[in-house]
This record gives sequence, structure tokens and C-alpha cells, in this order.
Amino acid sequence: MIELVFVACLSAAPATCEQRALQFTDLSVLSCTFGAQPELARWIAEHPGWQIQRWTCQPIGEGIDA
Repeated sequence: MIELVFVACLSAAPATCEQRALQFTDLSVLSCTFGAQPELARWIAEHPGWQIQRWTCQPIGEGIDA
């Protein structure tokens, strides 16, 4: 399984950030990388007031460096 891991920060308080992940069972890391922008845009549309600071695609459980 692959996850799209990203760090989202509040627009009004940029120091307030959270790590989030979207999990996929049917994608490779390469497919996740190519499809990440539309998924992140969809997440932003559903979570107004947040900004994506960084993201990566990887096997589930590896996390993202802060």
C-alpha cells in the first residue's frame, strides 16, 4: 500500500501544522507521484484555511521529516 503524506499548515497561523496522509491500495509510488497534485487540490478544496507545505508518496508507515 502507498500513502500520499503531506504537511498542512493553517493559513492564518503558519506555525500550526499537521501531518496528514491519504492511503491508496491500487497505486505504485510513481502513480501516486503523478496523481498527487489533483488529490492535494481536492483536499485543499475540502479544507479551506489550510495550505500544503510539502508532500511525498511512499510505502505506508514511513512518515515525513518535519
